[in-house]
Amino acid sequence: MTILLRRLRSDRGAASTQLVLVFPALLLIALLVVQFALVWHARHVAQHAAQRGLAAARVQDGTAAGGQAQARRSLAALGSRVLTAPSVTAERATAKTTVRVQGTVTRVLPVPGLELHASGTASGPTERITTPTGGQP
Repeated sequence: MTILLRRLRSDRGAASTQLVLVFPALLLIALLVVQFALVWHARHVAQHAAQRGLAAARVQDGTAAGGQAQARRSLAALGSRVLTAPSVTAERATAKTTVRVQGTVTRVLPVPGLELHASGTASGPTERITTPTGGQP
């Protein structure tokens, strides 16, 4: 009877049991870190594309369509896999131009309902020729 009690109180196999219980949690934490790193990267890609689109749209002879096209080219070059289903909007007025880039971030974890979004917005004054007094020529 004492031999049986000694075997039941033994720590043999405890490391394997702990590994089986702890390893999935550590793997989940690592994948969450990768997922949020992708969100961070996607936000930077969206912001860069918006800034490139703004640079093309705000020039004197630029158009909102030209800004959208430039932002889409930047997305294709940088973030076609990180930022899925991107949408680009550009608004050009006489005083201010704004470009917005939005999209869904690629998922690492196959969790239902986990849909992370990233966006970037850039706005600035529209370039135009003025006289030294501030009026139109």
